[in-house]
Amino acid sequence: MKNQVQKKAKKASLSAMWVILGCAIIAFCFFFLVCGNPALFDEKGHPIGGNLFGTLFMGGYVIPIVMTLLLTVVALSVERSIALGKAKGKGKLLLFVENVKSELEKGDTEKAQQLCKAQEGSVANVLTSALLRYEDVDKRDVSNDEKAALIAKEIEDATTLELPGMEKNLSIIATISTLGTLMGLFGTVLGMIKSFGAMGQEGAPDSTKLAVGISEALLNTAMGIGTGALAIIAYGYYSGKVQDITNFIDEVGFAIGQTFTKKKLGK
Repeated sequence: MKNQVQKKAKKASLSAMWVILGCAIIAFCFFFLVCGNPALFDEKGHPIGGNLFGTLFMGGYVIPIVMTLLLTVVALSVERSIALGKAKGKGKLLLFVENVKSELEKGDTEKAQQLCKAQEGSVANVLTSALLRYEDVDKRDVSNDEKAALIAKEIEDATTLELPGMEKNLSIIATISTLGTLMGLFGTVLGMIKSFGAMGQEGAPDSTKLAVGISEALLNTAMGIGTGALAIIAYGYYSGKVQDITNFIDEVGFAIGQTFTKKKLGK
């Protein structure tokens, strides 16, 4: 089982690398070919009419790096939305859980398996594994408490196998939440260095260089903070979705274990 988890984690990291590379190519092409289009600037190198793309180009070479991080967050957020939708399965998860619990209370594990088969997804996979284990455990000559413990262990193991798929790329989004802000601050520092350089020369300060330096500093600050904020929101949202799914698994898992307790009380 440990090897399976490691393989899933490795596969996730490889796919994320391709996403980041693709986002980097798009960001740098957009920055140099679109934002850096000479037609957007006047003879002095200023954006014509405060053009947004031209203004963005004035932010310096840190901007495409921050843009790469921003696009990566967007791309991985879309990927997580699709993946977690599949993890929930075809129908409404809450209704599915209630139906399975209802069948378990009736003692109809076969019907519960049919519901899991129709639902599909990570939750259904874990419950199917638990129900198959239930049939095997129910035949054993051990106490009901031990049977419940075996089912709980099966659910725990099955959930461990499914979690890498549900949590895939969330660690990257969490990293970008900090890295995006830091890269923005790095660009800000570079812009301020240019600004102070223009102010520190002999005679009157070079107003153009001063303006460019301040513009670069503020643009990088805005982009970095925006990227970091989006990453934090995305991470919190999708982490909550994963927690909701695991809570549903725990709820049904508890219901399966309770069937043995009820049998014990019935005796």
